[in-house]
Amino acid sequence: MVHDDEPVLFGRAGGTARITLNRPRALNALTHPMVMAIAAALDRWEHDPDVTAVILSGAGERGLCAGGDIRAIYEDARTGGNASPAFWRDEYRLNARIARFRKPFVALMDGIVMGGGVGLSGHAGVRIVTERSAVAMPETAIGLVPDVGGTYLLARAPGALGTHLALTGNTVGPADALLCGLADHFVPSGRLTALSEALAAPGVRDAADVRETVLRYAATPSEGRLAEDRPWIDACYAAGSVPEIVDRLLDSGLPAAKDTAQTLLSRSPTALKATLAAMRADGPPSTLEEVLDRAYRASCAALTHPDLVEGIRARVIDKDRAPRWSPKELARVTEADVARFAAPPPGGDLGLAEGTAHLAP
Repeated sequence: MVHDDEPVLFGRAGGTARITLNRPRALNALTHPMVMAIAAALDRWEHDPDVTAVILSGAGERGLCAGGDIRAIYEDARTGGNASPAFWRDEYRLNARIARFRKPFVALMDGIVMGGGVGLSGHAGVRIVTERSAVAMPETAIGLVPDVGGTYLLARAPGALGTHLALTGNTVGPADALLCGLADHFVPSGRLTALSEALAAPGVRDAADVRETVLRYAATPSEGRLAEDRPWIDACYAAGSVPEIVDRLLDSGLPAAKDTAQTLLSRSPTALKATLAAMRADGPPSTLEEVLDRAYRASCAALTHPDLVEGIRARVIDKDRAPRWSPKELARVTEADVARFAAPPPGGDLGLAEGTAHLAP
């Protein structure tokens, strides 16, 4: 029996299988049991001839998923950090699985979509944003490097837009999500129910049918701002290091650029430098599996760095927005500090790039 209080709801409508993240009070934050339940459902559906497509959505009206359960990560980091690596192993494997799913996987990115929510939706075959979408990889604000394959997506955005979003953690709306390659189509939120019903119709049998159906409901979003800001973003983020990027932003004479510099200076200095290194390693020709392998290393390293606990404390626990980073200045973050985020963790590597074949059912 399926209960409405379960953290993930599964259902069927016509040829579509439905995944609904069902923790609306927690903005559908992702937990380890939720990851495992979704993975098991994909195992069942991939070879079920009655399932033609999968639709992912979030319960409530606030968002698809605000990310992983960072309170759980906070407690784990404070008590030895054994649970989080196990969660990330299965989460990142699920991210890769979604990217390679053999049937159309439609992600309804309505409302807040951050961190782990991007991992579930950003690698889907069909990614739909609405006028309510707020998409971000905000990890540097809590001492993490963007994970779940977020750097894989952002490294392929036009110019330096992806680097800008990875370092600042800024949130983008639907137009900018489309521009940066984080989404494929804009559908007004009022049309999502009708779209879901249309996707379940008997005539929708394959990926081409799904695309044609989505296009019937798609529209053009209101204009974003990144296209207009791209000249100064490209110029400033072309610098070779984070301190040089900050200097260019401050020297640009543009209020938006100076505000961005202040944003960067509020983030974890160590996470900023490790994120820039990741962005420059995770672009083409890297595969998603290779990027997820590197993300696992970075996340495990962050788990033992004081900035993670401090960043979550300041953002989520005490909410004083005054983190005490260690070190607190970019100049004091050494090359060795950054190299730790690329080193194999004590428990061993994720190994997705070497063992991709083992993931398929």
